Amino acid sequence: MLRAVPSLAEAARRVRPTTLAVDRTLPVLEALDGLLPDGLRRGITVGVSGSGARSVALALMARATGTGSWVVVVGDGDLGLAAAAEVGVALERLVVVDAPDREQWAPVVATFVGAVDLVLVSPGHRPSMGDVRRLAARCRERGSVLVHLSPGSTGVGRLVDDWPGRLDLRFSVDGAVWDGLHGGQGRLRSRRVEVSVAGRGLPTEGRRDTLLLPGPSGVPAHP
Repeated sequence: MLRAVPSLAEAARRVRPTTLAVDRTLPVLEALDGLLPDGLRRGITVGVSGSGARSVALALMARATGTGSWVVVVGDGDLGLAAAAEVGVALERLVVVDAPDREQWAPVVATFVGAVDLVLVSPGHRPSMGDVRRLAARCRERGSVLVHLSPGSTGVGRLVDDWPGRLDLRFSVDGAVWDGLHGGQGRLRSRRVEVSVAGRGLPTEGRRDTLLLPGPSGVPAHP
């Protein structure tokens, strides 16, 4: 159950003691082992885009929250808590923050970078190069992971933005095909997608895998 907290600073203070363990990676769901066989390296920035991007972002959160990490989501008004729980996100370790004013966006995000293991952002505007460089440096220093959810995957009518700085990893999702409908009837059971990731620490050609996001049980799986 989510509980209200009096301020952003208080929220960061409450979760800080349980974060940033000595391990240098965050664990990921078994379905993501083909893309991240060593887990999600701490101290990096990550971009996720394409149809099904939010499902990938939730999958990156799930195992980490299940093993004691806290996650903060800043500005993603389309995040569904039921969907997050179905994927396996431990809601008692999830903090959801409304989109701050543009002038306050970077300070709010910086409050949580270093206080929790993973911060997911959907700015709704183009952050400045200076802001993203400072946040990336804070991630490297504190060992947090900052995930930028591409606005192209956050709903119709949202302000289009991009990330001006370099991202350490970039996930892209395409080729989505739903299963379950036959002749226009039935129930959607799973969505088959192609997920690729490229960036630092990966082979030059990156990695690519076919996943069910969601799988028949709601949890990401292989076909």
